[in-house]
Amino acid sequence: MIPVTRLNGKRFVINAEQIRYIENTPDTMITLMNGDKIMVRENLEDVVKLAIEYCRQIRTLTAC
Repeated sequence: MIPVTRLNGKRFVINAEQIRYIENTPDTMITLMNGDKIMVRENLEDVVKLAIEYCRQIRTLTAC
């Protein structure tokens, strides 16, 4: 799960494994595997970094 912020300022988490793609429209739009679209305050690069870090943590945990 990665923390993100809606445009209205509310914080929430999304499952990084459910992200289909991320785009700048000019706001950052996250499209999930089920087709849901979420606009967030974080920029594209930050969301990608969060998703990569999440995957690294999961791989480390499952290797133990």
